[in-house]
Amino acid sequence: MRSVKVYEEAWPLHSPFVISRGSRSEACVVVVEIEEEGIKGAGECTPYPRYGESLASVMAQIMTLVPDLQMGLTREALQQRLPAGAARNAIDCALWSLEAAKQQRSLPAILNVTLPATVITAQTVVIGEPEQMAGSAKALYDAGATLLKVKLDDRLISERMVAIRAAVPEATLIVDANESWHSEGLAARCQLLADLNVAMLEQPLPANEDAALTNFIHPLPICADESCHTRASLETLKGRYEMVNIKLDKTGGLTEALALAKEAQTQGFALMLGCMLCTSRAIGAALPLANLVRFADLDGPTWLAVDVSPALKFTTGVLHL
Repeated sequence: MRSVKVYEEAWPLHSPFVISRGSRSEACVVVVEIEEEGIKGAGECTPYPRYGESLASVMAQIMTLVPDLQMGLTREALQQRLPAGAARNAIDCALWSLEAAKQQRSLPAILNVTLPATVITAQTVVIGEPEQMAGSAKALYDAGATLLKVKLDDRLISERMVAIRAAVPEATLIVDANESWHSEGLAARCQLLADLNVAMLEQPLPANEDAALTNFIHPLPICADESCHTRASLETLKGRYEMVNIKLDKTGGLTEALALAKEAQTQGFALMLGCMLCTSRAIGAALPLANLVRFADLDGPTWLAVDVSPALKFTTGVLHL
């Protein structure tokens, strides 16, 4: 018989995280711990209001499965019992963590993945006034971040991007609009980004407006984030996006994330690995995917005032494994 614990945690951020949907000052997560014969596994998720999730709704979803988990519910069975999303992610990752702990090996090792010594991660430049964002980009670049992810909303696009590029002429820039743009004017914005040597644009349009990208000629790759959750999403993304951003909180855990990565590559999509605001516990669960992706965006824990213990080791723009 397994014992199962489910609880919430709130992790204060060292500075506000500002994107097109608003500002956050803490990372609120749900943790699932599963213990069997004295060996423990843990998984973490970040409920996301954009997907209709709250701490309460995710806790409630998880609690419905606690009796089954105690009786030995498997990862395979879990995929059928809960939809993709944060609740399934926490349970799925706890079960993977438990399996790794039982084998006394790391999670990548049980999946036959050999990770590099370091992973370049994007560092996020949050929304602010142009000079503020340029200053932030320069500080991150000077501290060691070579890949910067610039958050934008629907205003001051050229002012912000020109200022940032002037501040960090050598940095690799990717841009995330978090669904805040519209199809009118999109071509001109894409051209501006391409002229500024931006490497990729993430989710410019609301997920329900993807059709506008069909046959839309664009000079830089466009990546699906809010539009891509699981393998089932891929069918509608063809001919609209070149990349997909895989996040365990969207896929509902590592099990589906691995399957999504494989299927997306088969269909010709390049991959990005992303995260929510989270602790090192959540990033550790995603690491088996790190070798597969063009861009890793795993800076969630670097926004925390204090990280979970034991923590992964980050320096600015680099995850040290």
